[in-house]
Amino acid sequence: MQGKAVSSSAPVGFLQTLSARTAGLGRWRALCLSFLLGLLAVGALPPLYAVPLLLPAFTGLTWLLDGAGRGWAAFLRAWAFALGFFLAGLYWVTIAFFVEADRFGVVGPFAVLGLSLGLGLFVALTLWIARRYFWGGPQRVAVLAIAWLVAELLRAWLLTGFPWNLIGSVWAFSATTLQPAALIGVWGLSLFTVFAASAPAAIGDRASPRQRFAPAVLAILFLMTSGLYAGIRIAGAPDTEDDLVPSVRLRLVQPDIPQESKWDQALRAEHVRQQLRMSRGPGYDTVTHIIWSETAVPFLLDRAEGLQQALSDLAPPGGAVITGAPRGEDADDGSIRFWNSLFAFDGNGRQVSAYDKAHLVPFGEYVPFRSILGATKLTAGRADFNAGPGVSLVETPGLPPYSALICYEIIFPGAVTPNASATRPQWLLNLTNDNWFGLSSGPYQHLAAARLRAVEEGLPVVRAANGGISASIDSYGRFLGKLPLGRSGVLDVGLARPLQHPTLFSKINHYTSMFLLGFFYLLVLLLRRIL
Repeated sequence: MQGKAVSSSAPVGFLQTLSARTAGLGRWRALCLSFLLGLLAVGALPPLYAVPLLLPAFTGLTWLLDGAGRGWAAFLRAWAFALGFFLAGLYWVTIAFFVEADRFGVVGPFAVLGLSLGLGLFVALTLWIARRYFWGGPQRVAVLAIAWLVAELLRAWLLTGFPWNLIGSVWAFSATTLQPAALIGVWGLSLFTVFAASAPAAIGDRASPRQRFAPAVLAILFLMTSGLYAGIRIAGAPDTEDDLVPSVRLRLVQPDIPQESKWDQALRAEHVRQQLRMSRGPGYDTVTHIIWSETAVPFLLDRAEGLQQALSDLAPPGGAVITGAPRGEDADDGSIRFWNSLFAFDGNGRQVSAYDKAHLVPFGEYVPFRSILGATKLTAGRADFNAGPGVSLVETPGLPPYSALICYEIIFPGAVTPNASATRPQWLLNLTNDNWFGLSSGPYQHLAAARLRAVEEGLPVVRAANGGISASIDSYGRFLGKLPLGRSGVLDVGLARPLQHPTLFSKINHYTSMFLLGFFYLLVLLLRRIL
């Protein structure tokens, strides 16, 4: 570190001792501690939101990298941290494999381990490069934040992308704390969060007070500025009940059908009848649109005229019924091609809108390199789903135009509205079936991503989920209503208006991350020069 050792107060002296001992750990102890710190960081994610746990997690990671040198030890320590982070954060993926335990149960733990190791490579590679070429002095705190953001960007875009549990999502416990996302998106939240969480590492340096405390002071200034902006923005937001689209009342149907029986041949028809009964329950005459979840109709709906008529009969006057269902189309070779789709029917027996899911889940909805791997997808049926053309503007009678997003399509920042459309959607509709993951943290993490998209885009989000968490969210990330996880019921709720003007993030989109990386790189140069 730069500078000379100086006399320290007791807290600073303690951090200096802790820093030296952490950096001086032997190979295996360092790897074990890295793994445990990655586990600890997960406590800050939904649903726990224990954000202060990020301080020891990232401070400890910084010290471990200090002692790793510039070789492969740094790579392995970063990989161990990431392995703990992804294993604990994505444990719930295993539950999906036990829906058909006799076929896939034995694969589940290995699949999650492989996924965690793969995602961890992004973190390990970027942190190893950072340690090898850019480390040193208090500015290494900013270097760590940059490297972590680059890792998040890479795993969001490469190999179809999986931007789940971005560090910025730790602020989704409150609408107020999410407001900076309107400017800098979840990417900015991740960058500043990692910087602030690792800033105490510099206090443990044996250096001058100015060098030791500069990152912490900057982190406090960032947090204070963000808090001030968030407070002003949310204070100026209209009341949720005063900012609704007139003459629109939605009924979100959450039947909580167990995934184990959802595609059972003997029960599928009853599952549809259950949702029809729930839709027509008390208050039916007050709603204008009824929304069911992803694959709520477990039949090829485009080929089931009787079901189409039943849904059309259910549609309120002047409104529509929107549901998820698979779609089939005959191929030239005599086979049937399938899509995971959204359909809307009005009361006149017409299909008035449709959307095919574009961003499919690998191994869940299709098997990449099927001819080589010879694997089987998790969802019903042996054939792969086909991808739709992409996010598009959907129009349904009685509703403002919207972007339809099926399942995890909502988790991709900056990719939830159609780029080519001249008309901007007025809200986002997310149909999902999180019952694959039971009463775990997965559905809460999925909801947090949806809430972030609302603030980033300045657009309301309506979320219909088979087993929860169904919700209506306004453009500031505030809940108009929601149904708890694992509970059957309906939610009658209004549709919030979009912001009058698009957010800064929605305007500059992916350039946000480039700007933030450039800003923090300048910060590194500045700290290196003045400290």
